[in-house]
Amino acid sequence: MPSSGREPLRFAAGLFRSQGRAASGVLEEHGRGPLCGAFLGKSGPLALRDGAASRAAEPADLFAARLRTAWTGSPEERQDFLSHAVLRPYAEALVHAGVELDRPRTPGSGHCPACGAPPSISFRREMPGSDGAARFLGCGLCGTEWQTNRVRCPSCGETEPQRLPGWQSETHPAARVEACETCHRYVKSVDLTLDARAVPEVDELRSLSLDLWAIEHGYVRLEPGLAGL
Repeated sequence: MPSSGREPLRFAAGLFRSQGRAASGVLEEHGRGPLCGAFLGKSGPLALRDGAASRAAEPADLFAARLRTAWTGSPEERQDFLSHAVLRPYAEALVHAGVELDRPRTPGSGHCPACGAPPSISFRREMPGSDGAARFLGCGLCGTEWQTNRVRCPSCGETEPQRLPGWQSETHPAARVEACETCHRYVKSVDLTLDARAVPEVDELRSLSLDLWAIEHGYVRLEPGLAGL
């Protein structure tokens, strides 16, 4: 695998390991643990390492303020990859424990039903008794997965097929950019019908070139993936 592909995967592996330890601590402490301790980057893309190192050196009150903003701020303010990396193990552990998260959300939107965050990934999976593959969205903040319409923008709700183009690459046949001409947002999709063993959040890192292509053509990812794109 090219070095450009190895770095995001190594970063994701370290991130998951640290988030798993943090999540275990949350469950043991019934959700009262401090909002800190997630993996902040000793490997991975240079931009993430530099941002993580700078964030880790911040005063505790500024660090906590960033987390509060990422948790309750406006949609623009909440798009903070590093804060989400810190908050994810707590959000995911509390959702699994049945705790209702006190976060802003828009009923009827394409956002996460558990925490209100935008989806960071889309994937298609074979379902028993279904006519074709079903489409799912995955939350990058709490890890919740939910089924959604096959033809619908999770950002603005657009359902006109002509305004919802998709692009793939022969190099990465399982990955796809699902874009919207109305709001100019996109989500990355992984086709699990080609390989049911794939882990959407991780496997999409192999096709970062598709993200760069989408960005160059004026689209903005609805929610960054594990590589911060």
